[in-house]
Amino acid sequence: MRIVLINLLMIIIIPLSTIYSQSIGIDKVGTTSFQFLKVIPEARITGMGDAGVSIADNSDAVFWNPANLIYINGFSSSFSVVDWFLDVKQFSFSAAYNLNDFGTIGFHAMVNDIGTIEVTRVSSLYRDEQGNFNPGITGETIRPNSQVYGLSFAKSLTDKFSFGLTAKYAYENLVVKSTGALMFDGGVLYNTGFKSIIVAASLRNFGPEVKYYDKSYPLPQTFAIGISTYMVSDSQPFLASSSDHAFLVAANLSQPRDYSQQYQVGFEYSFRKIFFLRGGYKFNYDEEGISVGLGLNYSGYKIDYSFNDYGDFLGDVHRFTISFSTN
Repeated sequence: MRIVLINLLMIIIIPLSTIYSQSIGIDKVGTTSFQFLKVIPEARITGMGDAGVSIADNSDAVFWNPANLIYINGFSSSFSVVDWFLDVKQFSFSAAYNLNDFGTIGFHAMVNDIGTIEVTRVSSLYRDEQGNFNPGITGETIRPNSQVYGLSFAKSLTDKFSFGLTAKYAYENLVVKSTGALMFDGGVLYNTGFKSIIVAASLRNFGPEVKYYDKSYPLPQTFAIGISTYMVSDSQPFLASSSDHAFLVAANLSQPRDYSQQYQVGFEYSFRKIFFLRGGYKFNYDEEGISVGLGLNYSGYKIDYSFNDYGDFLGDVHRFTISFSTN
């Protein structure tokens, strides 16, 4: 068992050193493909500043760390909508089921809908006899889109250590060129058994470069480690015990392939596991910073909302998630 644990940790650590060595002294912003994979659709964790590597606990764990699927005791499903920039919409669905001793399996799908775009050409620029100007509009329209579909598996090796893997296929239709790629996510989760402290790590979007015409571009690979604990809860709290109130704090360190190290911190306050208030902050981002969120849980049905501030130029992003769990 010890050899298995060491091997799993090496799977995570080796890619981290590779990513870090590639990023030193080099500005790689805008050099990766499939940028839509960097947009996480789920509202709960994005309301906590994206500090989700160790705390995602429903079927949406597939977007953060597949090892976290072991939190699911029965069945879990989720549907999310992201109101992105310039009328771009993102839709996602995830589902997971615990197969007891075998492990937990999961599925997810995500579609990035850019909408309809009018085609313009220089050859169509003209002014008619009445003096009306046509800014190149041809009457044609295009509809670019991006999609990803994945299957996940998670299993507990001990009462404290778990791992998870995801295989997924991403496809991008840019009208003039379409391409797809097979990629993988992996993660580990360790419950320290001390004061509800959990440590986790994940590697997302690992795979070969994607080719567009005669040039290839790497995937938006990201390594992240996270730690979390309940400061207040009814089980192993770090500070105080309460049956009505809970206060969760989490922090992440992430290393994307196309940027320097980034940091995320967040919190979640809950009252009787019915009402949830969240907040977070993201450090070393060009535009992102503050995030807030709300949640409501009733009989296994949950509604979550998050607000993310992208500055004066880009504006705000809103996410909505409806989920169900038999936990």
